Amino acid sequence: MWAVRRPSARPSQPPPPPPLRSAPTTPPFNAPAARRLRAALGMAPEHVAYGMRVSYGHPHVTPDHVMAWERGAAAPTNSELTALAGVLWCSPAELIGRPRTLREHRIGRCLAPEDVARAVGHDVLAYLRMEETDSWRGTDRQSAALADLLGLGLPDFVTVTGRAGRLGDLLRSAATTRWQAYVRPVAKLVPLDRRFLEDALQGLHEDYQGHMAATLSWGGGIGDAGGAGQDFLDRIVEHFWTKLQDDTDLEAG
Repeated sequence: MWAVRRPSARPSQPPPPPPLRSAPTTPPFNAPAARRLRAALGMAPEHVAYGMRVSYGHPHVTPDHVMAWERGAAAPTNSELTALAGVLWCSPAELIGRPRTLREHRIGRCLAPEDVARAVGHDVLAYLRMEETDSWRGTDRQSAALADLLGLGLPDFVTVTGRAGRLGDLLRSAATTRWQAYVRPVAKLVPLDRRFLEDALQGLHEDYQGHMAATLSWGGGIGDAGGAGQDFLDRIVEHFWTKLQDDTDLEAG
Protein backbone atom coordinates (compact mmCIF):
# COMPACT_ATOMS: atom_id res chain seq x y z
CA MET A 1 0.00 0.00 0.00
CA TRP A 2 1.25 3.50 -0.73
CA ALA A 3 2.68 5.23 2.32
CA VAL A 4 0.69 8.19 3.59
CA ARG A 5 2.15 11.24 5.27
CA ARG A 6 0.94 14.67 6.26
CA PRO A 7 2.80 16.97 3.86
CA SER A 8 2.88 20.22 5.77
CA ALA A 9 3.16 21.35 9.37
CA ARG A 10 0.18 22.84 11.09
CA PRO A 11 0.21 26.57 11.85
CA SER A 12 1.18 27.53 15.39
CA GLN A 13 -2.37 28.64 16.12
CA PRO A 14 -4.81 26.60 14.01
CA PRO A 15 -8.29 27.97 13.45
CA PRO A 16 -10.98 26.54 15.72
CA PRO A 17 -12.64 23.39 14.35
CA PRO A 18 -16.06 23.79 12.70
CA PRO A 19 -19.08 22.91 14.83
CA LEU A 20 -20.18 19.29 14.84
CA ARG A 21 -23.09 18.77 12.47
CA SER A 22 -25.72 16.08 12.52
CA ALA A 23 -24.38 12.83 11.13
CA PRO A 24 -25.96 11.18 8.11
CA THR A 25 -27.94 8.13 9.17
CA THR A 26 -27.42 5.80 6.23
CA PRO A 27 -24.23 4.40 4.71
CA PRO A 28 -24.25 3.37 1.03
CA PHE A 29 -26.19 0.11 1.07
CA ASN A 30 -25.58 -2.80 -1.31
CA ALA A 31 -29.12 -4.15 -1.78
CA PRO A 32 -28.21 -7.03 -4.16
CA ALA A 33 -25.57 -8.27 -1.71
CA ALA A 34 -28.09 -8.33 1.14
CA ARG A 35 -30.58 -10.27 -0.96
CA ARG A 36 -27.91 -12.71 -2.13
CA LEU A 37 -26.58 -13.36 1.37
CA ARG A 38 -30.08 -13.95 2.77
CA ALA A 39 -30.93 -16.38 -0.01
CA ALA A 40 -27.66 -18.27 0.48
CA LEU A 41 -28.63 -18.87 4.11
CA GLY A 42 -32.09 -20.07 3.12
CA MET A 43 -33.74 -17.32 5.16
CA ALA A 44 -36.95 -15.46 4.43
CA PRO A 45 -37.35 -11.74 5.18
CA GLU A 46 -39.42 -12.77 8.20
CA HIS A 47 -36.45 -14.68 9.64
CA VAL A 48 -34.13 -11.72 9.15
CA ALA A 49 -36.54 -9.27 10.78
CA TYR A 50 -37.10 -11.66 13.71
CA GLY A 51 -33.35 -12.02 14.27
CA MET A 52 -32.85 -8.26 14.26
CA ARG A 53 -35.68 -7.76 16.73
CA VAL A 54 -34.79 -10.53 19.17
CA SER A 55 -31.00 -10.71 19.01
CA TYR A 56 -29.98 -7.15 18.16
CA GLY A 57 -32.50 -4.92 19.90
CA HIS A 58 -34.37 -3.51 16.90
CA PRO A 59 -38.03 -4.15 17.83
CA HIS A 60 -39.36 -1.93 15.05
CA VAL A 61 -37.90 -3.98 12.16
CA THR A 62 -40.46 -5.92 10.12
CA PRO A 63 -40.23 -8.08 6.99
CA ASP A 64 -41.39 -5.03 5.04
CA HIS A 65 -38.28 -3.17 6.16
CA VAL A 66 -36.05 -6.01 5.01
CA MET A 67 -37.76 -6.23 1.61
CA ALA A 68 -37.54 -2.44 1.15
CA TRP A 69 -33.81 -2.56 1.84
CA GLU A 70 -33.34 -5.38 -0.65
CA ARG A 71 -35.29 -3.51 -3.34
CA GLY A 72 -33.22 -0.40 -2.80
CA ALA A 73 -36.31 1.57 -1.80
CA ALA A 74 -34.78 2.34 1.60
CA ALA A 75 -31.51 1.84 3.41
CA PRO A 76 -30.77 0.69 6.96
CA THR A 77 -29.26 3.08 9.47
CA ASN A 78 -25.77 2.46 10.84
CA SER A 79 -27.05 0.41 13.77
CA GLU A 80 -29.52 -1.48 11.58
CA LEU A 81 -26.73 -2.28 9.13
CA THR A 82 -24.60 -3.75 11.92
CA ALA A 83 -27.53 -5.83 13.15
CA LEU A 84 -28.39 -7.01 9.64
CA ALA A 85 -24.80 -8.10 9.12
CA GLY A 86 -24.98 -10.09 12.34
CA VAL A 87 -28.15 -11.89 11.27
CA LEU A 88 -26.67 -12.63 7.83
CA TRP A 89 -23.34 -13.83 9.27
CA CYS A 90 -21.26 -11.32 7.33
CA SER A 91 -19.32 -8.13 7.98
CA PRO A 92 -20.95 -4.72 7.47
CA ALA A 93 -18.42 -4.12 4.69
CA GLU A 94 -20.13 -6.84 2.64
CA LEU A 95 -23.42 -4.94 2.81
CA ILE A 96 -22.25 -1.52 1.71
CA GLY A 97 -21.15 -0.21 -1.64
CA ARG A 98 -17.69 1.19 -2.18
CA PRO A 99 -16.98 3.47 0.80
CA ARG A 100 -16.70 7.11 -0.17
CA THR A 101 -16.14 8.92 3.12
CA LEU A 102 -14.13 8.55 6.30
CA ARG A 103 -17.29 7.53 8.15
CA GLU A 104 -18.18 4.85 5.60
CA HIS A 105 -14.69 3.34 5.71
CA ARG A 106 -14.93 3.20 9.50
CA ILE A 107 -18.33 1.52 9.40
CA GLY A 108 -17.08 -0.98 6.85
CA ARG A 109 -14.35 -1.99 9.29
CA CYS A 110 -16.86 -2.44 12.15
CA LEU A 111 -15.15 0.28 14.18
CA ALA A 112 -16.69 2.79 16.55
CA PRO A 113 -15.53 6.42 16.45
CA GLU A 114 -13.88 5.86 19.81
CA ASP A 115 -11.81 3.00 18.34
CA VAL A 116 -10.43 5.17 15.54
CA ALA A 117 -9.84 8.19 17.77
CA ARG A 118 -7.90 6.07 20.26
CA ALA A 119 -5.81 4.38 17.56
CA VAL A 120 -4.76 7.64 15.89
CA GLY A 121 -4.35 9.64 19.10
CA HIS A 122 -7.23 12.11 18.68
CA ASP A 123 -9.96 13.24 21.00
CA VAL A 124 -13.17 11.51 19.94
CA LEU A 125 -15.11 14.76 19.45
CA ALA A 126 -12.31 16.18 17.32
CA TYR A 127 -12.31 13.01 15.23
CA LEU A 128 -16.09 13.16 14.76
CA ARG A 129 -15.77 16.74 13.49
CA MET A 130 -13.27 15.48 10.93
CA GLU A 131 -15.75 12.83 9.79
CA GLU A 132 -18.46 15.43 9.41
CA THR A 133 -16.32 17.84 7.39
CA ASP A 134 -14.07 15.31 5.56
CA SER A 135 -11.14 17.47 6.66
CA TRP A 136 -8.54 15.26 8.26
CA ARG A 137 -6.02 16.98 10.50
CA GLY A 138 -3.14 14.91 11.78
CA THR A 139 0.58 14.41 11.96
CA ASP A 140 2.47 12.04 9.68
CA ARG A 141 2.19 9.33 12.30
CA GLN A 142 -1.53 9.86 12.84
CA SER A 143 -2.16 9.82 9.09
CA ALA A 144 -0.24 6.58 8.69
CA ALA A 145 -2.14 5.06 11.63
CA LEU A 146 -5.47 6.07 10.08
CA ALA A 147 -4.55 4.58 6.69
CA ASP A 148 -3.39 1.35 8.30
CA LEU A 149 -6.42 0.99 10.58
CA LEU A 150 -8.96 1.60 7.81
CA GLY A 151 -6.98 -0.15 5.06
CA LEU A 152 -6.85 3.01 2.96
CA GLY A 153 -4.90 3.11 -0.26
CA LEU A 154 -3.64 6.52 -1.31
CA PRO A 155 -6.61 7.31 -3.63
CA ASP A 156 -9.06 6.56 -0.81
CA PHE A 157 -7.01 8.53 1.69
CA VAL A 158 -6.99 11.59 -0.56
CA THR A 159 -10.75 11.30 -1.06
CA VAL A 160 -11.85 10.72 2.53
CA THR A 161 -9.68 13.53 3.88
CA GLY A 162 -11.24 16.09 1.58
CA ARG A 163 -8.30 16.61 -0.78
CA ALA A 164 -9.85 15.25 -3.98
CA GLY A 165 -11.46 18.53 -5.06
CA ARG A 166 -8.23 20.49 -4.73
CA LEU A 167 -6.32 17.68 -6.46
CA GLY A 168 -8.75 17.77 -9.40
CA ASP A 169 -8.30 21.53 -9.79
CA LEU A 170 -4.50 21.17 -9.86
CA LEU A 171 -4.60 18.30 -12.33
CA ARG A 172 -6.88 20.19 -14.72
CA SER A 173 -4.49 23.13 -14.65
CA ALA A 174 -1.52 20.83 -15.22
CA ALA A 175 -3.21 19.22 -18.22
CA THR A 176 -4.20 22.48 -19.86
CA THR A 177 -1.21 24.70 -19.07
CA ARG A 178 2.42 24.17 -18.04
CA TRP A 179 2.42 20.89 -16.09
CA GLN A 180 5.85 21.44 -14.50
CA ALA A 181 4.46 24.24 -12.33
CA TYR A 182 2.08 21.84 -10.59
CA VAL A 183 4.45 19.11 -9.44
CA ARG A 184 5.09 20.68 -6.06
CA PRO A 185 1.44 21.59 -5.25
CA VAL A 186 0.32 18.06 -6.20
CA ALA A 187 3.11 16.57 -4.06
CA LYS A 188 1.64 18.35 -1.03
CA LEU A 189 -1.56 16.36 -1.51
CA VAL A 190 -0.14 13.10 -2.86
CA PRO A 191 2.95 11.96 -0.91
CA LEU A 192 4.74 9.96 -3.59
CA ASP A 193 8.18 10.05 -5.16
CA ARG A 194 8.49 13.20 -7.28
CA ARG A 195 9.48 11.29 -10.41
CA PHE A 196 6.20 9.34 -10.37
CA LEU A 197 4.26 12.58 -10.07
CA GLU A 198 6.24 14.22 -12.86
CA ASP A 199 5.61 11.28 -15.19
CA ALA A 200 1.89 11.28 -14.37
CA LEU A 201 1.44 15.03 -14.86
CA GLN A 202 3.40 15.03 -18.10
CA GLY A 203 1.32 12.10 -19.32
CA LEU A 204 -1.96 13.86 -18.46
CA HIS A 205 -0.81 16.99 -20.27
CA GLU A 206 0.18 15.03 -23.38
CA ASP A 207 -3.05 13.00 -23.34
CA TYR A 208 -5.19 16.12 -23.08
CA GLN A 209 -3.35 17.88 -25.89
CA GLY A 210 -3.58 14.68 -27.93
CA HIS A 211 -7.37 14.53 -27.47
CA MET A 212 -7.71 18.10 -28.66
CA ALA A 213 -5.41 17.65 -31.67
CA ALA A 214 -6.93 14.32 -32.72
CA THR A 215 -10.48 15.71 -32.69
CA LEU A 216 -9.47 18.63 -34.88
CA SER A 217 -7.53 16.41 -37.28
CA TRP A 218 -10.59 14.16 -37.72
CA GLY A 219 -12.51 17.14 -39.05
CA GLY A 220 -14.22 18.10 -35.85
CA GLY A 221 -14.72 21.74 -35.09
CA ILE A 222 -13.58 23.73 -32.10
CA GLY A 223 -16.76 22.74 -30.29
CA ASP A 224 -16.09 19.03 -30.84
CA ALA A 225 -12.52 19.42 -29.63
CA GLY A 226 -13.72 21.29 -26.58
CA GLY A 227 -16.22 18.56 -25.80
CA ALA A 228 -13.63 15.81 -26.06
CA GLY A 229 -11.24 17.79 -23.91
CA GLN A 230 -13.90 18.48 -21.29
CA ASP A 231 -14.78 14.80 -21.06
CA PHE A 232 -11.13 14.06 -20.36
CA LEU A 233 -10.91 16.81 -17.74
CA ASP A 234 -14.07 15.64 -16.02
CA ARG A 235 -12.33 12.33 -15.29
CA ILE A 236 -8.89 13.78 -14.66
CA VAL A 237 -8.50 12.37 -11.13
CA GLU A 238 -9.38 8.88 -12.35
CA HIS A 239 -6.85 9.20 -15.19
CA PHE A 240 -4.23 10.41 -12.70
CA TRP A 241 -4.58 7.39 -10.39
CA THR A 242 -4.50 5.04 -13.38
CA LYS A 243 -1.24 6.56 -14.61
CA LEU A 244 0.31 6.39 -11.16
CA GLN A 245 -0.73 2.78 -10.76
CA ASP A 246 0.74 1.88 -14.15
CA ASP A 247 3.99 3.66 -13.31
CA THR A 248 4.38 2.10 -9.86
CA ASP A 249 3.52 -1.36 -11.24
CA LEU A 250 6.23 -0.96 -13.89
CA GLU A 251 8.70 0.14 -11.22
CA ALA A 252 7.83 -2.85 -9.02
CA GLY A 253 8.19 -5.21 -11.99
